[in-house]
Amino acid sequence: MPQAPLSYRDAGVDIDAGDALVERIKPLARRTLREGVLTGIGGFGALFEVPKRFREPVLVSGTDGVGTKLKLAFEWGAHDGVGIDLVAMSVNDVLVQGAEPLFFLDYFACGKLDVDTAERVVAGIARGCEESGCALIGGETAEMPGMYPAGEYDLAGFCVGAVDKSAIVDGRAIVAGDVVLGLASSGVHSNGYSLVRRIVERAAATGAGLPAMLDGMPFRERVMMPTRLYVKPVLAVLRELRIKGMSHITGGGLVENIPRCLPAGCKVVLDPRSWPRPEIFSWLQREGGVADAEMHRTFNCGIGFVVIVAAADAERAGALLAAHGQTAFRIGRVETRQGGEAATQVV
Repeated sequence: MPQAPLSYRDAGVDIDAGDALVERIKPLARRTLREGVLTGIGGFGALFEVPKRFREPVLVSGTDGVGTKLKLAFEWGAHDGVGIDLVAMSVNDVLVQGAEPLFFLDYFACGKLDVDTAERVVAGIARGCEESGCALIGGETAEMPGMYPAGEYDLAGFCVGAVDKSAIVDGRAIVAGDVVLGLASSGVHSNGYSLVRRIVERAAATGAGLPAMLDGMPFRERVMMPTRLYVKPVLAVLRELRIKGMSHITGGGLVENIPRCLPAGCKVVLDPRSWPRPEIFSWLQREGGVADAEMHRTFNCGIGFVVIVAAADAERAGALLAAHGQTAFRIGRVETRQGGEAATQVV
C-alpha cells in the first residue's frame, strides 16, 4: 500500500510561520536604520557601507549568546528582555576597544516556531540595537524539530563596529595612579545564571521561599532585568577626553575582566565599599552561602562596565557619564604590580 506523501510541515517545519515572523520583524528592524545600511531584512546577505567619517576604519567584531538565563525565560515566560541581553553582550564588548557598533545580526533557533514568542524576543533585539545606535540588518530563524524541547529556543548574535586606527583603546597607556571608574549595572546582566538558578531553586524549596520584591521590584522582574547598554554614554566620553582602558564585566566578574585591559606590570586595587551593592546580590550571596571571592569572580556585583582614565580626567569623565544618564563610581586605582601579585585586588 503506498504511503501518504509528506510535506515539510509534516516533518515539523512551518515555512508559513517563518514567513509571518519575517513580516513582523521588518518594521522592528526599520526603526534601527542608520547611516551605512544599504539593504533591509530579507536578503541572502546584508550590505553595510562604513561611514566616510571614519578616516582609517578598523572593524571590531563580537559575538555571544544569552546563556542559561534563557532557562528562566522559558520557565517564567519572560521573553521580552532577553533580546536586549543578546545585543548588549556584543555591543558592550566591541565598545571596549573604542568602537562604535555599526550593525547586528541574530540567530534564533527552536524546535517549533512560536511566532508570538519569537516576535517578543526580536522586539527586544531591535530595542537593544536602537538604544545602541546599531542597525539590525539581518539574522536567521531556524526551526529544527527534535533539536530543542517544546517551548525552548536558543539565541546567538554578533555585532560589527568600527574605530579609527589612531583611536583604538587598548590599555597600553595605563600607568600607576590612573583611576578606575565603575559604571553601574542594571542587575545580574547575563552571566552567572547557572548559579542564580541553583540559588533560586534552593530558596524556593525552603520554608522561607522567594522574596516578593528585591530592590523595589517584583522578584522575577528583578532577576530578569536586561543587561545595561553602555554604548552612547561611553562614546560621548570618548569624544571629549582620553579613555585609557575599558572592561565589560561579564563571565569572570570584576576579578577576571578588568585585567584584560591592563598592560604588564599593572594591577587594580578595588574598594567594594565605594559603590552601593544592589540588594539582589546580597540576596544571592546570603541564600547561596557564596563566598566574597566567588561573588567577585562570578557576578558584576553592581558594576557592569569599567573605564580607566588619568586621575586628572576622572572628575570630568564622571560628569560626562552622568550627563548622559549613566551613574559612575570611583571604585579603585591602578598600581604597580609586583611579581606574583594578583592583577585585581579587592580590599
